[in-house]
Amino acid sequence: MSEKIKILYLDDEHNNLVGFKASLRFDYSIYIAQNATEALAYLDKHPDIRVIFCDQRMPDKTGVEFFEEIRQSHPHPIRILLTAYADIESVVDAINRGHVFRYVKKPWIEADIISAIDEANKFYIANSMLSIQNEELRKAYVELDKFAYSVSHDIRGPLVGISGGINLALQTADIKEIKEILSLMERSVAKLDAFIMDMHDYYSLERGELKISAIDFNEVAKEKHDIYAIYARASNIDFQMEVEQKELFWNDLASVNLIINNLVTNAFKYQRKEAKDKKVKLKISVSRGYTTIVVSDNGMGIDEKHINEIYNLFFRAHVEESGSGMGLYNVRSTVRKLDGTIEVESVVGQGTTFTVVLPHK
Repeated sequence: MSEKIKILYLDDEHNNLVGFKASLRFDYSIYIAQNATEALAYLDKHPDIRVIFCDQRMPDKTGVEFFEEIRQSHPHPIRILLTAYADIESVVDAINRGHVFRYVKKPWIEADIISAIDEANKFYIANSMLSIQNEELRKAYVELDKFAYSVSHDIRGPLVGISGGINLALQTADIKEIKEILSLMERSVAKLDAFIMDMHDYYSLERGELKISAIDFNEVAKEKHDIYAIYARASNIDFQMEVEQKELFWNDLASVNLIINNLVTNAFKYQRKEAKDKKVKLKISVSRGYTTIVVSDNGMGIDEKHINEIYNLFFRAHVEESGSGMGLYNVRSTVRKLDGTIEVESVVGQGTTFTVVLPHK
C-alpha cells in the first residue's frame, strides 16, 4: 500500500479546516493550521508535505504573502490558493509571478480539491525527477571537467617523454645510451596503455550489459598467475593465491576480472620499494551463493584521511606513483553494478586489504 500524500491546509476559519479534513482524511494525510506560525511548524516537521492549500483572505496576512514568505525556505511543496471571485486580480498576479501553481474558487467542492491535488502531485513528482536529473547533470559536468584535465595530463605526459626520447636517440650513436632511452620510452608507453585500458573499462561499465555465466575461480586464478608471475618475480614480490570453491558461481566474468585485475595491480603498484618481504595475496572463496574476493598487501598503505576519497573519479592517494585515478572508481562502479559490497582496511606503512562480496546472478 502506497503512502498517503501529505497535504497542509491553512485557513483562519475553523469550520473550513474541519470540513476540509473530514472530507479528505481517508485518502490523504491532512495537516490543518489556523495561522502562518502553525503552518510553518508543520512544514518544518514534515518536509515531505507535497501540497499546500491556503486561503487568500486571512487577518494576519494574505495567502499570496504567506506563499511569498515560504518560497525560499520551503520551495518544494506545490502551492494552491483558495479564493473568492472578488480576489481574482490577486490570484492572477500571484500566478504570473510564479508563486502559485493554481487556484480553487470558494466555496470549493470536493471534486475540485481532489482534481487540484492530483494535478499538483503529478507536478511535484515531475519537479522531483527534474531536480534529480539536474543533480546528475551537474555531477556529469564535474566529472567531464576532471576527465578533460586527466586526459590532457595523463596522455600528454607520456607523449612528451616519448618525443623527448626520440630526439635524444637521434642525437647519439652510443648503443648503451640508446637502450636506456628506449627503456624510459617503454615506461611511457606502458603508462599510456594502462590509461587507455582504464578508459576502456570505464566506458564498458557505463554502456555494457552483463553476460552471466558459470565462473570457475581456479581457472581465473591460473590466468592471474600467468599474468602477474613474471612481474612478481622481477619485482621480488611474493604473490600468493588461494581458491575455495565447491559450488558453481554465476556472474559476469568480464566484470569479475575487472575487479580482480584492478585490485591486484594496485597491490603490486603500491609496494614499498625498500621492503624486502613484499607480499600480495589474492584469496577467493565461494559459499552459500556468495563469492568473497580478498586482495591484501603489505605495501605503502592509505592515509586515513584519503579512505573516503579513493573511489572518486581521477583521485590519486599516492601522487608519487603513476596512475589514471580511474581504477578504484571502476572497481566500485562494477561492484555496485553486480549488487555487491566493497570494504577497505589500511594502515600507512603496513599495507591494505580490499574485501569484495558478490552475490550469485
